[in-house]
Amino acid sequence: MPPATPATPATPATPVIPGFDQRRIPGAGGVHLNVAVGGSGHPVVLLHGFPQTHLMWRHVAADLAADHTVICPDLRGYGASDKPAESGAGTYAKRTMAADVVAVARALGHERFALAGHDRGALVAFRAGLDHPDAVSHLACLDVLPTLDMWEALHGAGAAVGFHLYLMAQPPGLPEQLISAAPDAFFGHFLDAWTADPAALPADVRAAYLAACRAAVPSIVADYRASAGIDADHDRADRAAGNRLGMPVTVLQQDWGAALGYDSAALWRAWAPDLRHTTVTCGHFMAEEAPGDVTKALRYLLIR
Repeated sequence: MPPATPATPATPATPVIPGFDQRRIPGAGGVHLNVAVGGSGHPVVLLHGFPQTHLMWRHVAADLAADHTVICPDLRGYGASDKPAESGAGTYAKRTMAADVVAVARALGHERFALAGHDRGALVAFRAGLDHPDAVSHLACLDVLPTLDMWEALHGAGAAVGFHLYLMAQPPGLPEQLISAAPDAFFGHFLDAWTADPAALPADVRAAYLAACRAAVPSIVADYRASAGIDADHDRADRAAGNRLGMPVTVLQQDWGAALGYDSAALWRAWAPDLRHTTVTCGHFMAEEAPGDVTKALRYLLIR
């Protein structure tokens, strides 16, 4: 009898948010986003940060879905969403990415929605709040400063914490080549260095993030490159025009503002007169490290 053929190891399934459907929904300019949708009720859109996907919201989204329609896209250029080639500064401008979000919400039947973002997603959410005030009813931004304020705040040796911002701001070519040479080491550095509680990123989730980033180096770099140019220009124009966020705004921040020498709450208040600013004791990935605190803050925001 011939020996049995060894079984081929099964490929680990990509983690999902339980109870959520995965859909491909058109954004702006023909780009389609991968979107997880669950629950029912007043819509809430949750935007992920770097170097993650919509999966970072898995705990918060499951809670909010008890009484809200929760919409969790992968941003253009990330996760399973389309990754258009960078054809100009606008391809990955936060203005364009904000238009994606509004288009996705409308495709799902929602002209007005609450919006929360973390890190890169918070920059998209911020821009959506300025560009689409009739669509965004409430706004939450987690652990980030508006783009222009971020560039103005970073200086001296303290700016070393943002080395990746300067690397990915360079013209096309070198940053993509350097990162592509060791993508797991590059993206894994941030997953490790920015996490206060490593158990918050289980092995399957960490592997999913690394695989998604490994396949998206050019688009991730393009997203960051836009922040060093066109995104800062858009913020500068809004600041000069006196444009502000008119909706209730919640900002959740790690306790890193004072260490870097600036007042995060004051910087945010210049943009958001109706502001609730709270410090959360955890690492950068607060929706995974402190999901209870994040959910509580979002629920408080949604009743304002």
